[in-house]
Amino acid sequence: MKKVLIILITLGCFNLSAQTDSLQFPQDFYGIYKGDLHITNPNGKQTIQMEFHLNPTDTVGKYEYKLVYVMMGKPEERNYTLLEKDTSKGEYVVDENNGILLDAKLIDNTLFSMFEVQGSILTTTERFYKDSMDFEIAFASKTNQTKSGTSGEDSTEVISYPISVLQKAHLIKQ
Repeated sequence: MKKVLIILITLGCFNLSAQTDSLQFPQDFYGIYKGDLHITNPNGKQTIQMEFHLNPTDTVGKYEYKLVYVMMGKPEERNYTLLEKDTSKGEYVVDENNGILLDAKLIDNTLFSMFEVQGSILTTTERFYKDSMDFEIAFASKTNQTKSGTSGEDSTEVISYPISVLQKAHLIKQ
């Protein structure tokens, strides 16, 4: 099992390094993106309006990174900052400007982040295209984990976390 996993990861790395794209992050994706955010949770589904802002600031390596959720006609802004950490490795940090710093990894014009807060694991994915972007957050509770695995000399324990909430949007660049 471990050998198969290592081979798959290695092949994935070679595949990613072979892909090229003429669009450069973040400069080719500056702007305001708007659309509907679809939220699915155990209570059902709902849709709200959403905006994502990505813009340069006066400081090199520091970008406006703002989420806007429109709830009952009233915008609720989350004013964050995207910081370059090591762009040659695709490493960024989302600064929530309150002491919380989230590591983010850029692969193929897609920004990934995974973090744990208050017993939940969140995975964010922001995939950028020329005139649009896909935004997604998946939530899983650590208390709902399922353990399984193999036995024997090369035994492996696997812990899975079922997704309980999914937020998903296709946003159009304005």
